[in-house]
Amino acid sequence: MSQRARLALHRPPAPEPLAKPLGTIPLMLALRRNPLATWTRAHYELPILHGASMIGDVCVVNDPAAIRHVLVDRAANYRKDDLARRLLGPGLSHGLLLAEDEEWRNQRRLLAPLFTPRMVARFRSAMTGSAHWLVARWKKQRPGRRIDVASEFSRVTLDVLERTIFPQGLGRDPSDFIRAVTDYFETAGRIDPFDLLDLPEWLPRFGRSRAAPALAFFGEAVEAIIEKQKARLASGVAAREETDLLTLLLSAADPDTGVGLSDEEVRANILTFIGAGHETTANTLTWTAYLLACHPHWRERAEAEADAILAHEDAPEVEKMPVIRAVLEESMRLYPPAASLTREAIGRDRIGNERIAPGTRIIVSPWLVHRHKLLWTDPDLFNPARFLPGAREKIDRFAFIPFGAGPRICIGMGFAMQEAVILLAHVLKNFRLETWAGQMVEPVQRVTLRPKDGMPLILRPR
Repeated sequence: MSQRARLALHRPPAPEPLAKPLGTIPLMLALRRNPLATWTRAHYELPILHGASMIGDVCVVNDPAAIRHVLVDRAANYRKDDLARRLLGPGLSHGLLLAEDEEWRNQRRLLAPLFTPRMVARFRSAMTGSAHWLVARWKKQRPGRRIDVASEFSRVTLDVLERTIFPQGLGRDPSDFIRAVTDYFETAGRIDPFDLLDLPEWLPRFGRSRAAPALAFFGEAVEAIIEKQKARLASGVAAREETDLLTLLLSAADPDTGVGLSDEEVRANILTFIGAGHETTANTLTWTAYLLACHPHWRERAEAEADAILAHEDAPEVEKMPVIRAVLEESMRLYPPAASLTREAIGRDRIGNERIAPGTRIIVSPWLVHRHKLLWTDPDLFNPARFLPGAREKIDRFAFIPFGAGPRICIGMGFAMQEAVILLAHVLKNFRLETWAGQMVEPVQRVTLRPKDGMPLILRPR
């Protein structure tokens, strides 16, 4: 059997592209249920689609050169759009994710030193500690039992944050954090028809109020964590040279002015790390575990690499595990952590042959770009060989954008990749995860891209 035939035996689940666009009411309902199900065949085949819609002038950009134009060359002309602000604004509006202009530039400058390769490398031992914790936890399970790996990976990535951000722990039950994150994305992450129609903020959004308890929980928990660490720093119990991210956030200062982050900015960025940060890595590991369970050939290659490297190093560098990295990147190609990036044009511009007016909503969807027929061979199939050394270098930089691109590229990209590689390697060395006959899996977009109803897989020790 050829490699292509073997890969095609299992086509990773995805909504079937539509033959033609949905009408207004069906589109509003579909966007609320699952935005992934609203794309047409043309969106996977054409480089740019531009026209009027129920939400105004919209330009969907799939061409790598045009993506570079929007996210890099003319980034100053394209700000986060109002829909993204409405979905994510509560609690995150003053953090790096949503900040704009000078506020964003100041934060980026202050936070960048926290995520240099050298700084991220210092967290390898902490991440390995979390991997050992997960392995010990799973070894207590009965062989052959089904476990929800979505929940399990959410728990271990939260453990990583405990070891790297919060020197004195979370001060709350981790399961409460996981529940709050899930509730927040399941409610605030749903697109409301009132938002699409740009109706006033004072009109209540259906179901959005259900996110309020999760935001209140985050606010209280983070406030308590910050105040506790501030007291430790003030008393001299903690040193400002400590390398946990919370201490670094509290100690960060502009070298020219000496001004640091405000309390509100610290809170917003900690909420971003807890919510978006750990959630996206957990989802990447979840999809990767599922894809490997469906593709034994690649699972065996990844296991062999984990066995060989971990026999000599407990906390290896990412570069030493090219197969595991390729598997993760192919997983992020098929199931990008953030399925859509949206911008709004400030001034007039031209994208390709399209004239862009102020107020035009620009959609750069990693989900579409990563599955586009003009950019990838067999785009719907799982084939990590695309990302192995020698092949990866041929991929256009703007055809693979799981962490975004340009000035607003995810600042924690190196942290997330190192975390995912270490955790996956230790899982593969100790366990084998399997699907079962008739298992149904559905990807849904809720700000992040997650499996509907979790991801139960069969756990077996190796």
